[in-house]
Amino acid sequence: MKIEDILLEIARTSILNEFNHSFKIDKESLRMKFPILNEKRACFVTINLNGKLRGCIGSLVAHRTLLEEVISNAHSSAFSDLRFPRLTIEEFKKIEIEISILTPALVLKYDGIEDLKTKIKPFEHGIILECQNKRATFLPQVWEQIPDFDDFFTQLSKKAGFSKSCLDLHPVICTYTATKIK
Repeated sequence: MKIEDILLEIARTSILNEFNHSFKIDKESLRMKFPILNEKRACFVTINLNGKLRGCIGSLVAHRTLLEEVISNAHSSAFSDLRFPRLTIEEFKKIEIEISILTPALVLKYDGIEDLKTKIKPFEHGIILECQNKRATFLPQVWEQIPDFDDFFTQLSKKAGFSKSCLDLHPVICTYTATKIK
């Protein structure tokens, strides 16, 4: 079995355990068979239902093993994303799970919006925007829904709590990439 399939199964089992405690994850066996699960990695787990976002929780900085990260973020995406009610067993039967394993974020140096446009790689870069003690991120796959640079940064700024794009305030921009598993 491929690691991608294992990670998706871990995520599904983590969620399923909330409904039926007989579903367990054999952490020791998985760690021995798949050493990558022991590596400290940051990831997001996204849940989609009928092609629409149903939950997404993750970490931008690696602070626990990939195994623990997937278990925790899958459960949190299903039951603790404040934008949505708790996932039901009926919904669980229809969800699609996507795991994004992130590279470490790097601060991007830029001299204004036009320079930023030349340095950002749409569809490849995930973006962390930090400005006036506010912070938000969009995973690289958000470019698929918002492919226009200006719209992307307007929506990211709104997610951070601004009423419009805050790029004129020269925010700190960090980029990262993600390996997407679905």
